[in-house]
Amino acid sequence: MKLLSFAVPCYNSAAYMEHCIETLLPGGDEVEILIVDDGSVKDDTAAIADRLEAAHPGIIRAIHQENKGHGGAVNTGLAAAQGLYFKVVDSDDWVDAGAYREILAVLRSFARMEAPVDMLISNYTYEQVEAGRQHTIRYTGKMPEDRIFTWDELGRFRPDQNILMHSVIYRTALLRDSGISLPEHCFYVDNIFVYEPLPLVRTLYYKNVDFYRYLIGRCDQSVNESVFIRQVDQQVRITYHMLEASDPMQLSCPKRLRGYMLHYLSMMIIVTSVFLVLSRDPENEEKRRQLWRDIRAKDERLYKQLHYRTLCGLSDMPIIRRRQILGTSYRLARKIYRFN
Repeated sequence: MKLLSFAVPCYNSAAYMEHCIETLLPGGDEVEILIVDDGSVKDDTAAIADRLEAAHPGIIRAIHQENKGHGGAVNTGLAAAQGLYFKVVDSDDWVDAGAYREILAVLRSFARMEAPVDMLISNYTYEQVEAGRQHTIRYTGKMPEDRIFTWDELGRFRPDQNILMHSVIYRTALLRDSGISLPEHCFYVDNIFVYEPLPLVRTLYYKNVDFYRYLIGRCDQSVNESVFIRQVDQQVRITYHMLEASDPMQLSCPKRLRGYMLHYLSMMIIVTSVFLVLSRDPENEEKRRQLWRDIRAKDERLYKQLHYRTLCGLSDMPIIRRRQILGTSYRLARKIYRFN
């Protein structure tokens, strides 16, 4: 069995995918790199994937499929994975060489255990290449370092400290046991990837290294503000999926896990609400109100918890004033945390 499987979704990624793959190759025979060519037609992505597979047999596998979107590519990678652990690396991102060595050393220690750790967490860095800036998200002071721990030892996170796809490595069997299947042809599925398996996680480990490098700032990225507004219906879809996948108020789970899942859902609802309001579309304003009605109909206790944790107290304000406040708050947060 391989120690770690990387899934690298690629869609018309010829301009940058080789750099991503090169940073993963130092794992040698301990890793497998699954290049999932997601129906690329505009460039040489498919040919590059095949060439890399031929150059690194036993390490790289090229998988070609019809276009299914990022979620469909991750699903394909997970289905094909042979590693004890599984990580997604987007084709325009990369990993740090020194941190990679330390991550593999930790995973080797897990592989020798009778019950390997469920989730490994490390830091990630926003690489704002066009602006020449970096910003690293670390979890120091919020989790124990360099030892196995449980949810009871988790601290309270700042708003920018959510556990994201960039920071997490899951045990492959746990992901499969969760039954996770990401929506196809939809952006923002990384939130589901992290959130849905959480109730199965019993043991965690935090390695305080800056492992993942997340390219941010391209004008065509799905997290770009204007793109986000155009695609806000997909954010709404993901939020509903997460609400249906797991209701923290209905789980028999550690208190800190429930609190973290509520924290994550609150973040999703705030982001969804902000972009529904910023779109200036009356239909989107009704979608925002409907979201809250649906949450209340689903679970009154969940509604009260999320209502308390979010900015929904603004809902009674005139829409123009609400739009001003949410827009200003979002752009201030973006400036402080530098997330896009």
